[in-house]
Formats: sequence, C-alpha cells, structure tokens
Amino acid sequence: MIEHVGNVSLDYAKYAGVDYYSDGEVEDELLDIVTNHNEDEFNSIIAQKKKWPILYHLSDIRHNIIEWYPISKESKVLEIGSGCGAITGALAKKAGHVTCVELSKKRSLINANRNKAYNNIEIKVGNFQDIEPELLEDYDYITLIGVLEYGAAYIKSDDSYREFLSIINKHLKKGGKLIIAIENKYGLKYFAGCKEDHTSRYFEGLEGYPTSSGVKTFSKNALSKLLRDSNYKVDKFYYPYPDYKLPTEIFSDDFLPPKGALVNNRLNFDNNRLVLFDESKVFDSLLEDGMFSEFANSFLVVARKE
Repeated sequence: MIEHVGNVSLDYAKYAGVDYYSDGEVEDELLDIVTNHNEDEFNSIIAQKKKWPILYHLSDIRHNIIEWYPISKESKVLEIGSGCGAITGALAKKAGHVTCVELSKKRSLINANRNKAYNNIEIKVGNFQDIEPELLEDYDYITLIGVLEYGAAYIKSDDSYREFLSIINKHLKKGGKLIIAIENKYGLKYFAGCKEDHTSRYFEGLEGYPTSSGVKTFSKNALSKLLRDSNYKVDKFYYPYPDYKLPTEIFSDDFLPPKGALVNNRLNFDNNRLVLFDESKVFDSLLEDGMFSEFANSFLVVARKE
C-alpha cells in the first residue's frame, strides 16, 4: 500500500501494523503541530510547549549535524531510522533523492507532513531487516543519525552491530560513504553527572550497560574497530558539541576547540543531572593533554566502503 502526503510517498508493504518504538502521546501532539503549522513557527511552539520531545524532534538546530556536509544534487541518500524527519528535510535540500526507512508509521507520518513540499522523498515503513532486500545497491550516502546504538533492534543476530553495518555496506556504491552520529560511551558529560541518554541511568554506559540491553554506544577505538571489521575505511571523526543531537559547533582533529571555548555543558534538556565537577576546566585539561577526541560527548563519523 502506498500513501501520499503532499509530494512524499509512504510505502507500507513491510509495515507490521504496530509501532514498537514510540515517545507516547506526544507523537500525536507532534503530528498535529507539523500538520497545522509551518516550519517557521516551530521555534515559537517549542518555547511555548517546553517539552523535550518537541524540542528534540522539531528544533532546526538538529540540521546542523548534516547541513554543512557536501552532499550534491546528483546524490542518492538512504536515511535509516528517519524518525520524525528532523534530518530528512536537511538531506532533501542537498540530495537528488532521499529514501527513508523507519519502523514507526506515526513517526513516518510526522516526517511526511513536515516535509511534504519536497518532491524527492520516499519513506519505507517497517523493520529494516524486512525492507533491506528490496533496497537499491548504489546509494552515494547512507546515514545512521542516532540509529547505530539500536542495531540489535534492527538486526537479530549474535553480532547485531557488525552484521547491521555489513548489510548496509552492500547498498553503498563504490566509494560511497556511511555517515554515523552517535554518543560517545566515554563522553565527559557522563562522568560529570549526566544520565546515559537511552537508559536514563547514571554511569550505565561507563559501567558497560550492566542493567540494560538492546542499546549500546561505543568508544572511539571500539567504533573504529567495528567499522573496520564491517569492511569500511574511516575517513574522518568529527566531534559535535555539546553533542550530536543539538550541535552548535562541530570540531575535528584538524580543528580542535581552543582552550576556554567549551562552556555550554549544563544544557541538558532531556533529564535531570548531577554536577560533579566543572566540565569546562576538565575539557581544557583534556585538550592540553591531547585527549579531547576520547572524551568528546558525541561522534560524527564518515566511513568509506572498502
């Protein structure tokens, strides 16, 4: 079954009929907002509602993670885990065509309604493992923005994360690139008193996820090894700040932040947090000792198909 919302097509052929992943009732609120309001009204609605899911899904700051990257109008992009479309519109502005894969019908409808003016978006609704055999094998870019950590939910396997990346690899054209945004397991904010983003537990990732399953983040070394083992060559690590969700700056090993620059460390909108030390001072120490890349709060990784 194909549904059209404006210019966007939604393909439900592989949809199981149930949304297994949801933020709850707020998604009905999001659907109402994007159906009845223009994008230039979102910031005022965010300020009025004062709800983390509305900020997270509708803020135009989300675009910063990908808006600067040189994707051309000749490019085909596969966005896996497109959610409510926070990144989809930014990709559609840059690329020739965007294919989205999303598990949730409700989130796909939010995506379609907010981006209905674009004529280069198609959304395939359902589990990636069911949809994957029908996908093309010549995408220029595949994005996993806040998705890799849920690899075990997409792929049922004893080695879900490696198999997920290996399956994705075959859908890239020669020289095609995989773009990943993910939290750093050893991000400084977790030492300083922020809860782990996915489990809402203090120190859960630092301790190796002893009380949770189904989600997992990685250190820089572990993520690099996972990509190599899945037949990718890492082009570059970038370091979104304060994190990849609402990034205001993106650094790299070629351009690290100067001492005293990292001062927006208490902007934690999704959860209560502790304040165990002055993160700005610790970031300065890490920069002096050449260790910033190991403790940046998030990674943006570009990897090339081997």
